[in-house]
Amino acid sequence: MAHKISTKAELEDFFCHHWNEVNAWLDQRQAQLPQPLTSSVDIRESDFKFAPVDHNMYPAGFNNLCSKDLLHCSDRFKEVFDQAGKVKVVGLIPESHTKNKFYLDHLYKLKSTIEMAGVQVIIFTPDHELFVEANAHKIELESQSGFHLEIYEAREEHGEFHLIDQKTTFDLIILNNDQSNPFNIDWKTIKTKVLPTPFVGWYRRQKNHHFSCYKKIADEFSNVFGINPDLIQAKFTAVEGIDFNAKEGLDQLAQEVDKLLAELPQQSSVFVKASQGTYGMGISVVSSGEEIINMNRKVRNKMDIGKNKIKFTSILIQEGVETVLKCHDAPAEVTIYLVNGKSSGGFMRANPLKGTQANLNAQGMVYQKLCLSDIKQDCDHKIKEAVYSVIARLSTLAAAYEMKELMETI
Repeated sequence: MAHKISTKAELEDFFCHHWNEVNAWLDQRQAQLPQPLTSSVDIRESDFKFAPVDHNMYPAGFNNLCSKDLLHCSDRFKEVFDQAGKVKVVGLIPESHTKNKFYLDHLYKLKSTIEMAGVQVIIFTPDHELFVEANAHKIELESQSGFHLEIYEAREEHGEFHLIDQKTTFDLIILNNDQSNPFNIDWKTIKTKVLPTPFVGWYRRQKNHHFSCYKKIADEFSNVFGINPDLIQAKFTAVEGIDFNAKEGLDQLAQEVDKLLAELPQQSSVFVKASQGTYGMGISVVSSGEEIINMNRKVRNKMDIGKNKIKFTSILIQEGVETVLKCHDAPAEVTIYLVNGKSSGGFMRANPLKGTQANLNAQGMVYQKLCLSDIKQDCDHKIKEAVYSVIARLSTLAAAYEMKELMETI
């Protein structure tokens, strides 16, 4: 089938000179259903395509965004608060790994960015284990960059969160915990609005489902604008019922790896990913099904159990998009951050310890800030950022449909 836009260079040129038209289409589609409050999208760029390779609705990493883009994020938060009504006090629920000082840098920057929208932000958690050592209802922490944070213990009563020993009412709650280990809370009884919804944590969400949703959106978008859809997505397939520890299902997984590789150019590789994985965990890169069969115990252990001891049984096999990006001569990929479905900032993740086909979200990674705030139509020096922004918005539109389907089954 002939396409009006059939090469990567034509795609870049199209997004540059039709920026307003493309984003108007995205705005119209996103207006049809609620968007995740926060998102991050990992994007790989090869010689031939751009492709999202991961999407997170509870992202860490706001500390890696440039200051101008944090202001842009704050404007997006304010739009959400204005739509919600009189929002003055916002509760922010973090991850529980508070001993990770780099995560605390992120938490401080996220709190500060939300506060710039004109609200008070209180960080709290219903994870009572965090407060046992301190023997107090509040812990004071210092981040890697020397920022000071206070996290309060809270309990849920009659559908509302209350700080222990304090009278505080929250107008809105922002969840920054991916719930790979879900809180023991009946979220259906919570009266205060929680964004993003707690019902799309990794205890329910599947990457396999996300990329199925993305393919539908990417194909529709491509059809509207005459784009070869292969320019904006990675090929993938999925396998269920895998047990790496017991070696169950590995033959089937190996067969599916070889099937996908047969559709790709020679010397290609594929990413074998846990469908519920996060933080770069549960990922292996292979160039044959035989490598699956011959996995040693160390690698199988890595693929078997992830963050918070979540057991991986559903597996995504995804085309390995070999990155052409370099940052300080190291292979790199782009991560775009979105607030309320709008691309609002980003960074490049580089890893001098890895190759161009490897998982870069691993030990040794470093970050380089990007600034997206200045993208405009016919703004040639921002052409790459324009493409990344559109890909990220498409991925987040897919996540919104994914979120809608998950919400309908609670």
